[in-house]
Formats: sequence, C-alpha cells, structure tokens
Amino acid sequence: MPPKQRKIAIMGFRSVGKSSLSIQFVEGQFVDSYDPTIENTFTKSTRVNSQDYELKLVDTAGQDEYSIFPAQYLMDIHGYVLVYSITSSKSFEVVQIIYEKLLDMTGKVHVPIVLVGNKTDLHMERMISSEEGKRLADSWKAAFLEASAKQNESVADIFHTALLEIEKANGNVQEKSNCIIS
Repeated sequence: MPPKQRKIAIMGFRSVGKSSLSIQFVEGQFVDSYDPTIENTFTKSTRVNSQDYELKLVDTAGQDEYSIFPAQYLMDIHGYVLVYSITSSKSFEVVQIIYEKLLDMTGKVHVPIVLVGNKTDLHMERMISSEEGKRLADSWKAAFLEASAKQNESVADIFHTALLEIEKANGNVQEKSNCIIS
C-alpha cells in the first residue's frame, strides 16, 4: 500500500516550542534556539496502525491574538497541532483564539486537532494544569497530550495521534483491532 500523504500545521503562540517539537520528531534532537520568524516544512515518513504515512509538518511562525490567519494554513492541511506552553497562560489564551479562527476560516464544525501542552519538563513553572488542558480539548472534541520536546516525551505520540484524528475525521476509524475486512 502506498503511503498516505498527510499535511499537518503546527500552530501556537511564539516560544511555545512548535519548532522544537517538529525537529525532535523529525530529526530526533532538541533544538532550543531556532529562528522563530520563519515558517518551515519538515517531512517524515512514519507508520501508524500498519499504515505508512508521508507526513509534511508545516511549522508556522508563531501566532498571537492579532495574527491574520494565512490562507495557506488551510489549503490541503489535513489536521492541526495546536501548542501552548504549560508555563504560559498567555499561550493558553492564544491557542483558543487560533482555534476560533481556524473554525471560522474552515467553516467546519470539527477539524482534526491535537491540543498539546508543551514544556512539561518545566513543571516547577507550570501555570496551566493538565485538567485545564484536557477540559479545553474535550470542549473542542480534540485529542490532548502534554509533552516535552526537550526530553522527547510524548513527541511522536502527538503526530501519531494527529494522524489518527485525521483518519477519524475521514471516517476511517480503526478501533484497536487487527481484523481485516476484505
């Protein structure tokens, strides 16, 4: 079976670790300082539920509450990873604004989304509880994960979960069984 092409946009306030998550997933290394003003696309092949994917990650330049939502973040994007930092209430607010804009722009009721609370390694500075993150994701019917790009915790899970959310939205839900219907 040929790999499915999937494109995921990673969005969030500046400095929440969007690039760090992308680079950790694609290259397996933690990059702390990264030019935040550029948009970058990373490509990685990955496999979920015995399906191969050719994954393109659009690592967007950070958004804030005033950002105009560029149309290219809607074109042939299959799913979204919305990232906030658990140490920043501001980034948590901004991620909600991005979500609202996303729904406005796509005109859809449901978009495949994974909400990610990044920087769990900074637990001493935590301002957003896991419960708050989970509540928000539930209200969006989105998947929720907390991660640390630095410690490579749950990083691959984010993108695998995003692929599963995309499949679900496409109506290709495979509940965790291996039975093949031919």
